[in-house]
Amino acid sequence: MVNLVSADWESISTQPVKQHRIIAAIDLGTNSLHMVVVKIDPTLPSFSIIAREKETVRLGDRNITTGELKPEIMEKAIATLGRFQEVAKTFDAETVIAVATSAVREAPNGKDFLHKVEAEVGLSVDLISGQEEARRIYLGVLSGMEFHNQPHIIIDIGGGSTELILGDSHEPRTLTSTKVGAVRLTSELINTDPISNVEFQYLQAYARGTLERSVDEVLANIQLGESHRLIGTSGTIETLALIHARNNSGSVPSTLNGYEFSLKDLREWVNRLRKLTNSERAAIPGMPEKRAEVILAGAVILQEAMTLLGVESVTACGRSLREGVIVDWMLAHGLIEDRLRYQGSVRQRSVLKHADKYHIKLEHSDRVAAFALSLFDQTQGTLHHWGTDERQLLWAAAILHNCGHYVSHSAHHKHSYYLIRNGELLGFNETEIEVIANLARYHRKSAPKKKHENYRNLLSKKHRQIVCQLSSILRLAVALDRRQIGAIAQIQCEYYPQLQQVNLLISPSQSDDDCALELWSLDFKKAVFEEEFGVKLVANLESSKLPR
Repeated sequence: MVNLVSADWESISTQPVKQHRIIAAIDLGTNSLHMVVVKIDPTLPSFSIIAREKETVRLGDRNITTGELKPEIMEKAIATLGRFQEVAKTFDAETVIAVATSAVREAPNGKDFLHKVEAEVGLSVDLISGQEEARRIYLGVLSGMEFHNQPHIIIDIGGGSTELILGDSHEPRTLTSTKVGAVRLTSELINTDPISNVEFQYLQAYARGTLERSVDEVLANIQLGESHRLIGTSGTIETLALIHARNNSGSVPSTLNGYEFSLKDLREWVNRLRKLTNSERAAIPGMPEKRAEVILAGAVILQEAMTLLGVESVTACGRSLREGVIVDWMLAHGLIEDRLRYQGSVRQRSVLKHADKYHIKLEHSDRVAAFALSLFDQTQGTLHHWGTDERQLLWAAAILHNCGHYVSHSAHHKHSYYLIRNGELLGFNETEIEVIANLARYHRKSAPKKKHENYRNLLSKKHRQIVCQLSSILRLAVALDRRQIGAIAQIQCEYYPQLQQVNLLISPSQSDDDCALELWSLDFKKAVFEEEFGVKLVANLESSKLPR
């Protein structure tokens, strides 16, 4: 077995999953009821979302006089929960975990409603505090995004509350929950359509004033010299990211996880939204109809929070409370040793889950990845100057390069591009996924060409260069395991700048193996590498290992 990998996350077991557990998590929010059904892989540990359900119920639309949940809305919620349970059963979920947040928490008849839920549909719902909600949101975001031990502020704008969280991969530093939400502010502060100037000014001032205490608490826990990043979750931020993406590029990204937009753009959208009626907002491309009437209040909350926090952009994350409920359950059942272990390898676990999904021969992919990283490391600083981030992209592409076989052997490199590009790899942003997909696309056959649509999707010169250079390295790595039997134990790379030549010394695993097919494959594939780096590649088998 090739042993050329140094980083801890690269030593994760990539053997096929032996056992899965399926559970469902339901979030009874102020605006909507959501459910995710997940398949847990306890060996990694990680989970895959296999189903999502959502129903806009508006539990937050409570009786104005008493503050109680309305009977007709409670009935709708109970019917929805019954349907959710039936969906969970169809996936053989062993358990359904449900939590209720601010709308039920604040309603005088909230607990009566939960008793009614248990009596009528047999579902036990946990009523959680604002801070506990924030803690689980943090866990959910950690399950889908890398923090690299750097401080991140998470904002989750719900229907009835907004959570602001500060964390850095470890225990959260700050957990706050404030009674300012998109549904709450819409119902309490907006009575005109489109909103009047007076109401709009008050909406902004109210949001700002209510958020100040939470913002102060978060900022107080950021140490001098630390730079922080804002991560946004929830329907409000997903919708804003969606309409921003459609407006800017005319298309919808395959995943909004990692999508970033600026405070400047947000302010422009707030000014645009405030001038429109509800029906005009609903007509905006990408705007869900039931989101249109509360999107302005949600956007204003985000705008004021970003202004107070002093951040210039927000990055969307597709995971939040529901996923955090799953992680919390996994922690409670001993499936995760600690939060740091769970967070430390979001990207790598996601890649390995995709490898399992597409039935990749992991023993072969492991060797290809090890060879690719060895070539990367041994030519770093001479032939190229890429760093840790690009190295991880190369690893991911090496593991997944053959996933296109899942579709067809013919042109499988093109199928690999499609599967990776549309597979929603967690922990990577859109650009990084595009790079990984292109690297896999060019592990064989044609080199990158401008006429290829997938190559044109790489908008920057830097990312096109990454693909050109690292895909040529990946080609050599694939050649080094041509028979897929681990014929080569290790490689040693030497660069002679005066000759513009790279010598590759190959050590066979078996002393009597001449590795003829691997050497032939290297000779066949090396032209792209030679052209890309302007060198001549000379491969030699370590002679001392051969019989005399």
